[in-house]
Amino acid sequence: MSPNLVYVLVVGVLFATGVTLLLERSLTRVLMGVVLLGNGANLLLLTGGRAGGPPIVGTTAEGEMSDPLPQAMVLTAIVITLGMTAFLLALAYRSWHLNGHDEVQDDVEDRRIMELADRDEGPGLADADTVDAEPTAVAAAERAVADGEPGRAR
Repeated sequence: MSPNLVYVLVVGVLFATGVTLLLERSLTRVLMGVVLLGNGANLLLLTGGRAGGPPIVGTTAEGEMSDPLPQAMVLTAIVITLGMTAFLLALAYRSWHLNGHDEVQDDVEDRRIMELADRDEGPGLADADTVDAEPTAVAAAERAVADGEPGRAR
């Protein structure tokens, strides 16, 4: 049995939209991305199963039984998606409560590591002292965070 083309297209759209939303900075959009990815995975698992009668020995002939494994996997995936949804909702609520928004901000240390990695890819690698020097933008961001003004760190 080959899967229906509509199911395959819906799975593709759910996965594409879910991945796109996961790459956003807002926790609400990340949450929606997780939910869409979970639903896409559930539909993908269900399209892999075989349709038929109930898988109970004695009520249905062996060749006409449906495959119970995809159904069990979907039930497990639903529970995992529910747990992830609850966790991300708690994170978004806590972020909204503390900061007034649910956007994930850059970490100062991550910025410093990214700038050091960008320098390593540059043409002048012979001087080891330039790798240890701290960039001006990162130093300003660290000072802003130390002063208690993280909004100015961007």
